[in-house]
Amino acid sequence: MAERVAIVGVGQTVTKSKRPDVSTAETCAEVVEAALADAGMTMKDIDAVVTGSMEIADGYHNPDKWIIPELGAVGKSGFELQNVGTTGGVVACAGFALAASGVFETVLCVSWQRMDESVGAFGRGGGGLNEYWTRQYPMSPITNFARRTFAYMTNSGCKEEHLAMVRVKQDQCAMKNPHAQLKLGLTVEKVLESPVLAWPMRYLHMCPSSAGAAAIIVCPEKKARKVSKKPVWVEDYFTAHQGGGVTMAEDPSASTLKHACRTIYKRRGITNPKKEIQAWEVYEPSSSAELRWIEEVGLCEDYTAWKLFEQGKVGIDKEYPFNPSGGVTATNPIGATPIIRVIEVALQLRGDAGEHQIPGKIDRGLATAYGGQGENVVMLLRRSL
Repeated sequence: MAERVAIVGVGQTVTKSKRPDVSTAETCAEVVEAALADAGMTMKDIDAVVTGSMEIADGYHNPDKWIIPELGAVGKSGFELQNVGTTGGVVACAGFALAASGVFETVLCVSWQRMDESVGAFGRGGGGLNEYWTRQYPMSPITNFARRTFAYMTNSGCKEEHLAMVRVKQDQCAMKNPHAQLKLGLTVEKVLESPVLAWPMRYLHMCPSSAGAAAIIVCPEKKARKVSKKPVWVEDYFTAHQGGGVTMAEDPSASTLKHACRTIYKRRGITNPKKEIQAWEVYEPSSSAELRWIEEVGLCEDYTAWKLFEQGKVGIDKEYPFNPSGGVTATNPIGATPIIRVIEVALQLRGDAGEHQIPGKIDRGLATAYGGQGENVVMLLRRSL
């Protein structure tokens, strides 16, 4: 990056399954007001605005055209982005790049999803896959992760009980997060009793449909140091895609997450991720995804993460404080979900995560975005540079 940049303001909704009390634009206004207040700014201080949602799930085009006026941002520089499940990730990275360019001093990044208004449109779209190319592989987010999970269990020795342990851990974390949607008080037995969607995926293993939004404000170093006492620095970011639905169908365990992480680790001289990164917010749309993602970010060997749950080593105050917010299985307004991951890492680095704060010194954190056809965005943040 030409200039070092930092996140100086954050805002996220208390996510719910439905928000009949507000429009989509008003949902976005909530988080923008929160981020501005967190940064001690007003909209007059914002130079550029980057927006985004997963339009295939919106059921309408160009929502920014009627959201921008609600934010009071008419006439500001900026643009809209979308990239399916990683939309919030590319929105954040675009904001980082704009701030690093030196052209803009303050960049607002806001993303959202109102699945209560549009989930039918997403379902009819087959989860974003092109049926012409993938008709021989019936696909949806559920069947996608069913195939991946079956492959993982076959390769690892993981049992259904271990998947349930993951979901219980996620719920225990969500119970401590005031912004989380699902707080269910789960037990292993309750998870195993939930209905089968596509074996081995059960109802409680999959992320919910959510209505919510998230926003961050990014500034170059000189401005960031002036306006914030606790700036969160953007150390690096990297986007990696694979071959879409056909590649995913040919190799259920394929992922670009490991490649993206290795690329960033090499650039930053990280040789021991478990020791050198203290906070993790990784986009896991299902219980089983958390197992594979723990391995792919480099915290343990391939096909061994389930053993960590069996040994009780994963949790906010445990050896592996992975996804302390409760993650995506608790809250998933798709377009906003990646920015929520960024916000949650930023809160950990600032020491502002409340009940789900990881104990000890948190100097570096990693947030990711994931898209169902194999996209991954990895963002590395630091408390100090």
